[in-house]
Amino acid sequence: MTFTQTTRVLTHDGAMAMLQAAVAKAEEIGQPQCIVVVDASGATLVQFRMTGAKYLSLRSAFAKAQTAASISGPSDAIPEAVRPAIAAATEGGVTGLPGGLPIIVDGDLLGGIGIGSGSGEQDIAVAKAALEVIGADV
Repeated sequence: MTFTQTTRVLTHDGAMAMLQAAVAKAEEIGQPQCIVVVDASGATLVQFRMTGAKYLSLRSAFAKAQTAASISGPSDAIPEAVRPAIAAATEGGVTGLPGGLPIIVDGDLLGGIGIGSGSGEQDIAVAKAALEVIGADV
């Protein structure tokens, strides 16, 4: 029987690199964003609101990041039929909104990133730019 395992984690340097890449992409497309990076347990590593981003989008970005980390998939993979019920059951902790992606490197789930304040397409583009900088699956 095994009682321990080795777990890969996203370092603070990795989280900061993701933040910088996300901000750069958001500036490139001209859409200020809220950016949240969580570890595999859903704990916040980075939370940032760009000047001009909607402040309530921090909440949705956090929910997107937690959802992606929790399901090891994009936040918009939550089936439409269960979105209201699961959002209510988790007090908004799980969402089906686009813009949350898991952070997966070499098959290991390291956390999730959530982007909010733009359109779904803009949010996803910014999240993907952040993932690319650390060599995560996109």
